[in-house]
Amino acid sequence: MDVQREIDTRGLNCPLPILKAKKALAEMLSGELLRVVATDPGSLRDFQAFARQTGNELVEQETAGAEFIHILRRR
Repeated sequence: MDVQREIDTRGLNCPLPILKAKKALAEMLSGELLRVVATDPGSLRDFQAFARQTGNELVEQETAGAEFIHILRRR
């Protein structure tokens, strides 16, 4: 998957991973992919709700050990 931007939100709890993703997406072009690496287990649910509310596409979510990886496509 060709990701244009990645942000590291490890160690941050809600709502900071969402806020950082929102800021990053605002600086990206439509259709570009953003990867967010988080350690907050609540981020799985949070990013699903964020995608529904903002119209950005949640392309993929993955759990890798204690990390949660979210890939979003900018609307």
